[in-house]
Amino acid sequence: MSERPNSRTGTALETSQWFVFLLASAVALPIVIGSIFNLNFAEVAGLMQRTFFVVGVTSFLQGMFGHRLPIMEGPAGLWISIFAVMAYSGAEAGKSYMETLQTLQAAMLWTGGFLLLFGVFRLAHRVLFVFTPLVTGAFLFLLTVQLSGTFLRGMLGIQQEVESIHLGPAAVAFLTFLLVLGLSIFGKGWLRSYAVLLGIGAGWLVYEAIIGTSQKDTGNLGAFSVPEWLAWGPPVFEWNVIPLAFITAVILLSNIVASVVAVSHSIYGKPTFTYNQINQGSSFLGVTHGVSAMFSSIANVPLASSSGFINLTGQKRKRPFLYASMIMVVIAFFPPLVAFISGIPSPVANAALLATFVQLMGLGLSNIASENLDERRLTILCVSFLLGIGLMFLPSEVFQGLPGIVQNLMSNGLLVGTVLVIFMEQLWKESNQSS
Repeated sequence: MSERPNSRTGTALETSQWFVFLLASAVALPIVIGSIFNLNFAEVAGLMQRTFFVVGVTSFLQGMFGHRLPIMEGPAGLWISIFAVMAYSGAEAGKSYMETLQTLQAAMLWTGGFLLLFGVFRLAHRVLFVFTPLVTGAFLFLLTVQLSGTFLRGMLGIQQEVESIHLGPAAVAFLTFLLVLGLSIFGKGWLRSYAVLLGIGAGWLVYEAIIGTSQKDTGNLGAFSVPEWLAWGPPVFEWNVIPLAFITAVILLSNIVASVVAVSHSIYGKPTFTYNQINQGSSFLGVTHGVSAMFSSIANVPLASSSGFINLTGQKRKRPFLYASMIMVVIAFFPPLVAFISGIPSPVANAALLATFVQLMGLGLSNIASENLDERRLTILCVSFLLGIGLMFLPSEVFQGLPGIVQNLMSNGLLVGTVLVIFMEQLWKESNQSS
């Protein structure tokens, strides 16, 4: 007997759940960027519209022609850090926020160019030797640590300007978190398969009933509009962002590998990929960075949290994922729909995402534990985690006295921690352990 509805009904339900996952993963970070750069409601609404469009386009391109796996392309946590740091460093240099955003568009184009070259010239797979289980596991662990703070703030209702917990939203958020987690672990059949969809739906209803939502005025929104091209203005190319773009491109190769490893493990029961898959993934990640930059949104990357979603729901087919990606593209042309869907309460969306990260962190720890944790590996992990996670707790302003390129690198704990694991493991060979 099938565990979920068959045929068209099953495909429709799986598509709906993928769509909700794509949506929940895309909704929160444009709001974060809006608060960092003091964007008004109209600008945030435009950014949300462009984000939905870019997420749909890039996810479809990668699923069809890139790595060809059901991995969502979504706003990158790594790029959120870069946006935040450059906002502070740009302000210190006397730039307006819009000028900084134009520089960031150029940085995304540079990064995309490097990734495209890595893939076209088949260089991406040549660095696979550095992405050992220790490196991919450490990357996944650091990624979950970095984004868990963002999700938890969203669950607690903490805004940038109000540093206090909102008990009502927090209670509904934790109810949603426990419901999604409980259904995914103890649910049977379709209850487990649609845990994320059911959790967000129930959480939204409870939130509306107990707290209600302040509906924003959408009267000025037209029924149909095309996502705006270069909404922040033309890219401004500066030489000092090229080293940052190159290092970011290299780190994003570890993102591709970690995502492909995680999702292939979820689908096939073991990590499996080809060199061609990694090269194509790199090429199309370069293309998707270009799409993100030209539509003035946050650069998208393959989200390893897709594996957590697949583990939670048991949904392994690619077709519903591609359908959901196309739906994201279509709704981006209808601003009232974007406004309505964006009405999913932030605490509820963040709670559902945090639940998928439980599986992702577990996968990271499993990768780390797949090899013998001798003194060498433990030392590498501990040094990298202590410094990488420690940097995550430091406010970006503390780096203002340093040169711009150093600011952009040192303020990103995920980047620093991953680079440390890679370099320490390559420089400290296992043969040094022999007595």
